Amino acid sequence: MKGFFFALLLIPLISVAADNVPPKFDAHVAERFAKLALACVEKEYPNKISHVLNSDTDVAPPRKLTPAFYGCYDWHSSVHGHWLLVRLIRTFPDAPFAAPARDALRKSLTAENLKQEAAYLRGEGRASFERPYGLAWLLQLCAELREWDDEQAREMLANLRPLEEAAGERLKTWLPKLSHPVRIGEHDQTAFGLGLMLEYARATGDEAFAKLVTDSARKFFLADKNCPLAYEPSGEDFLSPCLAEADVMRRVLSPGEFAKWLKDFLPQIPAAPLQSERPTIDWLPVVVSPDPSDPKLAHLDGLNLSRAWMLEGIMSALPADDLRRTALAAAADAHQRAGLAAVTGAHYEGGHWLGSFAVYLTTGRGMQRGSQVK
Repeated sequence: MKGFFFALLLIPLISVAADNVPPKFDAHVAERFAKLALACVEKEYPNKISHVLNSDTDVAPPRKLTPAFYGCYDWHSSVHGHWLLVRLIRTFPDAPFAAPARDALRKSLTAENLKQEAAYLRGEGRASFERPYGLAWLLQLCAELREWDDEQAREMLANLRPLEEAAGERLKTWLPKLSHPVRIGEHDQTAFGLGLMLEYARATGDEAFAKLVTDSARKFFLADKNCPLAYEPSGEDFLSPCLAEADVMRRVLSPGEFAKWLKDFLPQIPAAPLQSERPTIDWLPVVVSPDPSDPKLAHLDGLNLSRAWMLEGIMSALPADDLRRTALAAAADAHQRAGLAAVTGAHYEGGHWLGSFAVYLTTGRGMQRGSQVK
């Protein structure tokens, strides 16, 4: 969509001519990310299956087990690879990548494929399959399609309905039983999953689910104080345990409540004069992957991206005169620059998923501005 709010975002890339003049996020930049998804949504191997075998009949190639989401190395990456394509088509409907992206979506998201996906999810012994990370991204895909006024989108959403219902039921059954949050920096993290679930619940008007997610976040995190930010990151993190918790709580609490809660939860955030010329980021240094070709060590490139959008989200919930905004903005910018520079596609280990994180960041999906996309 021309003139869209992305022009207001600072999206620095390695092609920046001057450090203080970042380019706009345009169709040319978006094409880089679209190509990463198009290169993997039908790429079956290598493939990491998380699969419970109930009998010999469950021994089958990925395209037979999960015929819609078999590409992109693993199920959840395939799901958010499809989300990436939908998000970018909505944003740049006339871009050169839009037609092949529509074709890829049409091929994957058929009624038959998704009926089989739903049956697989409901299979014996799969209660924890892709819970919560992959299921939350599946709901994010459904929310994106629901917000898109497009005939193909409506058809794909209808096809997704059995899987959407199965995923929703799985999460609604699980959350009341979860006694303690999972605080790691990888897929099982509770805070990040709750954030995506809450976006979905609000986008779809599911008030009961939104209340369940909100109540869960309050139960798990409202009393937390002094998050050990200095312990981060672990060597394979792609999500920050501390920042993700703050990012979901800013969606749950009123601005006043959140500002007070954040002071107790992350007292490490510096308070600096607004528009300070040299804001510090020493409190949250950018991370560097020691080996982008290693599937686990490449996670650190994604950590920079997720930190960037979480820092922006935290900042957005604070009053305009809050003295922590300067430090948050500086850290968000530094992590954004480092994270986007790493989305090269040079190594499939990172290329199959980093594009989705880059698009979530650059399109401001987590900032609840999705309604501006047509």
